[in-house]
Amino acid sequence: MILPDLRLFQAAIALAEELNFSRAGERLRIDQSAVTKRINTLEGQLGLRLFERNHQSVELTEPGRKFVEEAREAVMHMERALSSAHAAFRGADETLNVGTTASADPFLVSALMTVRLPLFPRLKVKFCSDYSGELVHELIAGTLDIALVTDIAENAKLSCLGLAESPYYAALLADDPLARKPEIRLTDLHNRNWVLLSRRVSPHSYDLIQTKASQAGVIPSDLHHITTPEQAMSLILVHDSVALLDRVGAWRIAQNGITMRPLAEVGLRFNTFLAVRSDNSGRLVKEFVRATGRKLDILRRPVQQKLNLTA
Repeated sequence: MILPDLRLFQAAIALAEELNFSRAGERLRIDQSAVTKRINTLEGQLGLRLFERNHQSVELTEPGRKFVEEAREAVMHMERALSSAHAAFRGADETLNVGTTASADPFLVSALMTVRLPLFPRLKVKFCSDYSGELVHELIAGTLDIALVTDIAENAKLSCLGLAESPYYAALLADDPLARKPEIRLTDLHNRNWVLLSRRVSPHSYDLIQTKASQAGVIPSDLHHITTPEQAMSLILVHDSVALLDRVGAWRIAQNGITMRPLAEVGLRFNTFLAVRSDNSGRLVKEFVRATGRKLDILRRPVQQKLNLTA
């Protein structure tokens, strides 16, 4: 069996995520017709229909969904193979691939980026930034070795070291009556305009907030979705909305008439973790986790037992 060209894999992944030929082409920096040609070529080589499409919509078939899941990992492994080969050519003894997410406290990100390992003086650390959900996928696929992630669901394939915990925050107008309260409850937000980070940005947070609101019988009058906290500013200022964000995100927009208040809700907490694959027993990863823990002075906390650091 002849394996398809890597570019065909990339075209299928882009189309599966965008469900639009034009946007997939923009991501791949090719025109729409080239995307169509690559998908047709791939389906012809596989003898399978991966996408159902017409002039209005594009949908994944079940074989297409399965193929794209595996194709993502195949592309990630290929990219890592090339990266490792180039690192070896440049003379680095070891390469560590570390992911971070923008919703993490900048202090934690900075600490992670300044970790040094005496046992690995020629260590090359490669950093990338992405949504926490995407970082989890890359950890499981083996493309990343370690990731600083926020608010992820429990996953048996990962070992997580808790670094920080805080409430969610409501960002709202400074003259909003709710701003007089030191803390806000979900029941205070019934029948208000809400702004949430989209589920693609933070699926666990999105589902958690929606579940807690449903349990409390709280229903927003309208719900707006954003991909960055800054996009919430105009919705708050112009539409009198309330944005439910992590502390870092709320702090970034708490200015020019916008303030922030903690959301006091039992079971609704925003957590930051250092995550690795559960089956990763490499010495380099363990040393990096230990060094990070020492830098943050957290190894003595009981939560560190969640991450296996045995030699």
